[in-house]
Amino acid sequence: MTTIDRRAHVAVALILVLIAAACGGGDTAEGGDTGSEAATSDDAADAAAGAAEEDTESDEANDEAMSEEIDDDEATEDATGGEDSSSGDRVEIRWFVGLGSGGQPEQIAAQEEVVAEFNDSQSEIEVVLEIVENDVAYDTLSTQIAGGNAPDIVGPVGRDGSNSYAGLYLDLEPFVEETGVDLTRFDEETVENFREEDGTLPGLPFASFPSFIYYNTELFDEAGLPYPPQEYGEDGTAIYGEGTEFEGTWDWDKVAELAAFLTVDANGVDATDDAFDRTQTVQWGFVHQWVSLMYAQGTAFGAGYPVADDGSADIPDQWVDEWQWYHDLVWDVGAAPSQEQFDSDLLSGNPFSSGNVAMANSHLWYTCCVRDEDGNGLEFFDIAVFPSHQGTVTAKMHGDTFRIFESTEHPDEAFEVLTYLLDDAALPLLNAYGAAPADPALTEAFYADLDETFPQGVNWQVARDSAQFSDVPSHEQATPAWDEYKLAMADFESAQLSDPDLDIAAAAGELEAELDGIFAAAE
Repeated sequence: MTTIDRRAHVAVALILVLIAAACGGGDTAEGGDTGSEAATSDDAADAAAGAAEEDTESDEANDEAMSEEIDDDEATEDATGGEDSSSGDRVEIRWFVGLGSGGQPEQIAAQEEVVAEFNDSQSEIEVVLEIVENDVAYDTLSTQIAGGNAPDIVGPVGRDGSNSYAGLYLDLEPFVEETGVDLTRFDEETVENFREEDGTLPGLPFASFPSFIYYNTELFDEAGLPYPPQEYGEDGTAIYGEGTEFEGTWDWDKVAELAAFLTVDANGVDATDDAFDRTQTVQWGFVHQWVSLMYAQGTAFGAGYPVADDGSADIPDQWVDEWQWYHDLVWDVGAAPSQEQFDSDLLSGNPFSSGNVAMANSHLWYTCCVRDEDGNGLEFFDIAVFPSHQGTVTAKMHGDTFRIFESTEHPDEAFEVLTYLLDDAALPLLNAYGAAPADPALTEAFYADLDETFPQGVNWQVARDSAQFSDVPSHEQATPAWDEYKLAMADFESAQLSDPDLDIAAAAGELEAELDGIFAAAE
């Protein structure tokens, strides 16, 4: 889909939401404002994504993975609720999946299983699962909302993925108080992270996805290099290669240095050698694995917020510095794949999993996709702590949950299903999504299951420890006109990975001017 196409889809989607809100009376009128707020407040990416986070990078990851895995006909049928949504005397609760994780075959199977178990456990409620491809999920959901046919529950979805419908969600706090759901098992900060500025609580803790560095042990062994560090120092920074000729601070300069050693052409020449032929590269040193959207990758150099106090655009300087760093790594050193290389048969859109990339910056949700074609975990990797930048570690975080639309006709039953997903069904779903439980009581079991998938002995303590370096403010902090903001960032990313002559500083200035107009138009 071209950028123009994507803009058109988003524009139509937002218009539909706004029309629905305007026509829907008091309840949705507020949502209508938030429909434009949808564009103004936030998975992810999560969802993207996610996961894109997703960053809806979690969303971005899902964009890549789901589009290949879900049959179009199945998605279309599911999007309409299926031909047979009859539930007899039961109250039907529709669960919409597609804005974030949930589209991989093993995830679909896990979701179908928990739905079947719930439906078999009682006779009052029937859950109907609707799974939609990530790349059409927003249009599908917007159309459903506009047609007065919104699902009851949506998720899993992160901050990014849910931003487009901000203000349309049910405040869960009255239901928590009425039913006595125990939130004290979570850190207070974790609960409050889901609270909106207006004081409502539309989400409850479910999954967290810390970020860290995946590294290919076989490629490091082959190069004779020490593995990246797995422990943070007292101030957060770590030391690489202690006691070796490579010893130094584990920062992004060190990553670039190692990446050059680990990048190899078809003749076996690495990127530190003048004879290296970048047109024949067969192995790369580093990649931003499905987290390359500009606010996501930029946060590797430090958290920031692109909106100034007066509402104008103000791209953080450290983001621009990181954009330049990665552009140099792609085009000057050749140690990170360009978009063309990313999409090549050698990397197949999933570079690290191909076994041809030595290091990858990604989130815990990426465990979903470091697998072979049969879903078996690949055993060539371990994980390392996040590198620092100028003495500071910023390991961005994604958090997913489920939300209930305010338009539901059965809020009590929807909340009962929601709590089932968050409690009884949590562990199998979390394992399928590759998400760490927000509930500390489930953490040990979650990582034990991951060990069964990845028996090589991955040091998951790295993931636990990385959570303490989460980005504040979040890289998915809502901005005015969120969807347009994301598209502008995606356009910049496309140029960064496709144009070797791109003047990053000048392009960042143009981007800031563009965002100024976008933010102003949203007021």
